[in-house]
Amino acid sequence: MGSLELVCPAGSPAMLRAAIEAGADAVYCGLRDETNARNFPGLNFSPAELADACAWAHARGAKVLVAINTFARAGAVDTWRASVDAAAGAGADAIIAADLGVLAYAHEARPGLRLHLSVQAAANSPESIRFYAETYGVKRVVLPRVLSAPEIAALVPRVPVEIEAFVFGGLCVMAEGRCALSSYATGRSPNLSGVCSPPEAVAFDRSAEALIPRLGGLAIDAYAPDEPAGYPTLCKGRFEAQGDAAYLFEEPVSLNAMSLLKALRAAGVTAVKIEGRQRGKAYVARVAAAFRAAIDALDRGEDTEAYERLLSDLAEGGRETAGAYRKKWR
Repeated sequence: MGSLELVCPAGSPAMLRAAIEAGADAVYCGLRDETNARNFPGLNFSPAELADACAWAHARGAKVLVAINTFARAGAVDTWRASVDAAAGAGADAIIAADLGVLAYAHEARPGLRLHLSVQAAANSPESIRFYAETYGVKRVVLPRVLSAPEIAALVPRVPVEIEAFVFGGLCVMAEGRCALSSYATGRSPNLSGVCSPPEAVAFDRSAEALIPRLGGLAIDAYAPDEPAGYPTLCKGRFEAQGDAAYLFEEPVSLNAMSLLKALRAAGVTAVKIEGRQRGKAYVARVAAAFRAAIDALDRGEDTEAYERLLSDLAEGGRETAGAYRKKWR
């Protein structure tokens, strides 16, 4: 049983270096355009920066994966094709894609480029995963965050690809790659324009009684002055329905599945992934170092419990969850 590969976010060249120096085996990043799902101002790489980053990472034994994981717009497909070409030209170890046209272009035009299937494709059955592997030569699939560890263990023997699973960071509504909520409020979404709840659409009304976050002018929650509040996204808003105010879509909590590393490795998972390209180099350095230490301890046959609480203060809203991996409702 091999060691888990640690895949960390890199929203900038500085963040890429911090992740690798802290112990990441691989980093994932995006180009500075709408072809990646973290298309925020001040983030991402130019083609020249990506080439430099690949050379720097490879000299240290690390891999660079390029996320070209939004869905191509009709009439603008050349933008996505250019990103594939830029990633290949920079020496990227793989691209991470979901759009069928992007996968087809990369498979045909860049046959030596390794393809990973993005979580945005929401492939979670043997049939769908085999389709991507057989049709486009996909070598690794990033699973949507809807499967338990036993379900992953049942899936792995039935698919001809490596499996990558998220273990830390933000959680999306459990229908990955199908987001319409951000588009409704702001006109932009991660699936098409690479931006969820863009900063220019976010505002806060503060008073002595409450803090009210707004997205596209819509009030989506109300916090007491001393209550923890995360970045406002519509899926994590609090709404009134049938007389009760509640988190109808998703509670503002963060994923932390460090306690399940052993189970995920036993299930046949190849790589574990950290979310957070929009965070920063201090964040990725802490998270990478903690998971590096836990994975190394696991490889030595030691208990990882001592590492499980190292990152609790980074949780959104001050709360953590193991997400669907445990599926206590079943």
